[in-house]
Amino acid sequence: MAADHVIIGSGINGLVAAAMLALKGRKVMVLEREDRLGGCLLTEAATLPGFQHDVMAATWVLFMTSPAGAALGPHLAKHGFEYCHTPHPTAVLRPDGSALVLSMDPARNRAAFNALAAGDGDQHAADTGQIAADAPFLFGLLGGSLWSWGTAKLLFGQVRKRGLRGLAGWMGQALAPARGWLEARYRSPLVQALWAPWVLHCGLTPESAYSAQMGKVIAFALEAAGAPVVKGGSGAAVAAFRSLIEAQGGTVRTGADVSRIEVLDGRVTGVMLTSGETIAARSVLASVAPGQLYDRLLGDIELAQDRAALPDFRHGRGNFQLHFALDRAPEWLTPGLEDVALIHLSDGIDAVSKSANEAERGLFPETPTICVGQPSRMDPSRCPEGKAILWLQIPDAPRVIKGDAARQIPGRSWDDATREAFADRIEAILARHIKDFGQIKLARRAYSPADLEALNVNLVGGDPYGGHCGIDQFFIWRPFAHSTNGVGPVRGLIHIGASTHPGPGLGGGSGFNAAKRLGA
Repeated sequence: MAADHVIIGSGINGLVAAAMLALKGRKVMVLEREDRLGGCLLTEAATLPGFQHDVMAATWVLFMTSPAGAALGPHLAKHGFEYCHTPHPTAVLRPDGSALVLSMDPARNRAAFNALAAGDGDQHAADTGQIAADAPFLFGLLGGSLWSWGTAKLLFGQVRKRGLRGLAGWMGQALAPARGWLEARYRSPLVQALWAPWVLHCGLTPESAYSAQMGKVIAFALEAAGAPVVKGGSGAAVAAFRSLIEAQGGTVRTGADVSRIEVLDGRVTGVMLTSGETIAARSVLASVAPGQLYDRLLGDIELAQDRAALPDFRHGRGNFQLHFALDRAPEWLTPGLEDVALIHLSDGIDAVSKSANEAERGLFPETPTICVGQPSRMDPSRCPEGKAILWLQIPDAPRVIKGDAARQIPGRSWDDATREAFADRIEAILARHIKDFGQIKLARRAYSPADLEALNVNLVGGDPYGGHCGIDQFFIWRPFAHSTNGVGPVRGLIHIGASTHPGPGLGGGSGFNAAKRLGA
């Protein structure tokens, strides 16, 4: 058996690359070790029959606004891919019941923020306006192939526009942490609290370098494009990708575990499956974590520089998912939250910083930062009529448990009892904000970092971001300091996925860039 391009792994980047190449008439084959496609894109009846939950990834704004989304959107729509929206993409809800809701109406946001603290709305407009003005350059850096003539031209263009010192100043400002940005530029604790939790979804903290820039990018994207979900769940998006790839002559296989990438004289010749089957290919795109690639798939290949760098590659905090089936739509005790896509339960910058720091030190956060999604408000097909589901993500769970910041949970491994004890803590926080929550709760299902790794081997320790996203392990230094656009000494092999530039999320950037490199 042979293919032009073999893609190992069927997460968003593998699917994007396969679709792009298939549309160019290339013979592509996607190989997935699990019995289902999608990686972190999984929709199933996790709680009760008829209640369809996105177990992990749920919000598609990054794909909708990405080059991959622009290129593939019209094709995917023909195969059943459809977005569901709300005009209220996000909100923050503080412990005292105060809340701030973001609208997709910039004028409305400006007025609301200014009403909280004079000048805050004007500052928000200035921040999002600057992102819009810098968009061609900024998004070129965030999503493009960094080691390329295209990026060089972008940089030269900025030198002509700003001057060398001006460009250096822009870069310096882009490295600012979110805490500095929010505390210096916004007076309202509610506005600060609205944006502080979002840096966690970038694998960062409020103190991380460039977290301010990512916070501004998120503010711009949510206000401009919202927080859409896919009708039927992220699994429906996977089905649309599969249908598109197969319609173009591509092959998609599940239960196809690659044991080795075949290399001859420094060039890829194909792959071997654990079954012993070999598949010839002139290129291989591996959407896997670095440990999988270098310890397993290339285990017998001499790659001295990569092997020397591998022990220093760090994974980030664990992720914890919690899902509820409800007898009716939640009635929030704070008005105005009914149609918000994603609500953060947090007291603000210090609370976000504390919970993330506790998780990084191996502790269960005393008060975890909780992101609550309401997918059934946007897509009623997710559950029986009159019922509801909630999607909760806790992006600051410990990968390796060393203790409990609240000194209440005794477990030191992610066994069932420990998982449910942490879920109890989260549910108790949630229940304080929803009327009669205990009475309307039908069922819940929790997924610990260990559970998530069991679902997807690339989520090492439950890290959903493909590795720590600090500046030393991002951009041109992802996954290693010597990395160059996912290519290395093995000709015909391209490393893609969240562990490579442009990093995690549903933008599909590394798959898109790899497909373009191969002529798509």
